[in-house]
Amino acid sequence: THTHAQSAAAAAPRNLGEGLWVRDTAAGTGASAEAGATVAVLYTCRLHATNKRVDHRSNPNSPFTFILGRGAVVEGLDRGLEGMAVGGERELVVPAHLGYGAAGAPPKIPPDAALHFAIKL
Repeated sequence: THTHAQSAAAAAPRNLGEGLWVRDTAAGTGASAEAGATVAVLYTCRLHATNKRVDHRSNPNSPFTFILGRGAVVEGLDRGLEGMAVGGERELVVPAHLGYGAAGAPPKIPPDAALHFAIKL
């Protein structure tokens, strides 16, 4: 269990630099995700400006699995998951230059779009 103070601390948004923001919404109790580790995530990705869902993986039997810190995902997601504990939930706001940049990812993600991820590790 956790105290009210721990809940409040977990909910505070943190700026990781370059416009990348993270907010833990549920603390995990497992191992900490570090670069080089294989991670499995469930997620929803939305356009930050409009809240329109552009991608998701929600089936616990089929998580999205990748090696953290190796460029398998956009840089903001690689950086935003580091240090997250297995079983935790986190929200990320990824600026365009740490996402899909000026090119976007047509047709769903327009150029220069900031992204909002809700992630469970």
